Amino acid sequence: MIKFAHQIDQSLSMGAISTIHTIDMHTAGEPLRIIYKGFPLLSGRRIIEKRKDCLENHDHLRKQLMFEPRGHADMYGAILVGKERDDSDFGVLFTHNEGYSTMCGHAIIALTQLAYKIGHIGTGETLRIDTPAGLVISKSMGKFAEFINVPSFVYKTELNIEVRGKIYVFDIAFGGAFYAFIDADLHNIDLSAENHQILKHLGYTLKCEIAQTLLCLHPYYSELSFLYGVIFYSSKQVNEPSSHSKHVCIFADGELDRSPTGTGVSARAALLHAKDSLALNDTIKIESILGYCFEVSVTGGIQYANYDAVIPKVSGEAYITGKHEFILEDDDPLTDGFIFK
Repeated sequence: MIKFAHQIDQSLSMGAISTIHTIDMHTAGEPLRIIYKGFPLLSGRRIIEKRKDCLENHDHLRKQLMFEPRGHADMYGAILVGKERDDSDFGVLFTHNEGYSTMCGHAIIALTQLAYKIGHIGTGETLRIDTPAGLVISKSMGKFAEFINVPSFVYKTELNIEVRGKIYVFDIAFGGAFYAFIDADLHNIDLSAENHQILKHLGYTLKCEIAQTLLCLHPYYSELSFLYGVIFYSSKQVNEPSSHSKHVCIFADGELDRSPTGTGVSARAALLHAKDSLALNDTIKIESILGYCFEVSVTGGIQYANYDAVIPKVSGEAYITGKHEFILEDDDPLTDGFIFK
């Protein structure tokens, strides 16, 4: 057995087999595969330009790392790339089963905690991370990480759409990505974990219907101008009395976020602040479908094009689950992977 194990290591370290190295983590239960070695160098100075290059020239690698047999329908990834700003630490692209996100809070929390756990930063020291949505500043506080997000704003409110004979009322807000927010209590939607398959189907149906009837236009970047997900929220279906509300986010191609969604709670903070339900520097806890929480507050306001935007601060916990060296064989018939949902 020892000889066989040695032969495995020796053989796989030779030859024309390409490998990609990752660290796997979870933030409040939401998976993250951090791709830190073996991915092709992406062209472009801006992160959005690198995102475009990845989509056009290396998307097969996203599929190999996100899809089965290496991943699954709800896998999420973060590709470490070169920085955009001179004073930033690094850049990152976010990937999932459909393509590429514009920002991701649970990934920022995990990356920050990884930097802390390996000794790259100490407690209270900051990271400046370039994302497709802009600069995000984070720091580890030991047990948890927090980040200052990009400007977040209310896009449209009190809209409605009819799906299969039922009217749904929703608001749209931006927190690094655009989300449609639907009050689960108002619409009698069960946000329990046992109802996750129905929530995935309903959320994805609503996302597609809303996206077909409404354009989400970012004031500066056309690449950010799309509806990313639907968030069902509830103030009644919480596990802990100290929690403000519960979020269940359905995004991309029907993925269900296990966390409260970092960009989602940022957008929700903008909505609550606009409705005078969240005062400046007040902190609230928002639960996930699993009952784990992110904390969010509004640290200040900023004029962002024609929007009265806010600057959210989000915090949460993340943990390492594995380290992988994925092998990509050219003659593998399942090179592009597959998904069962």
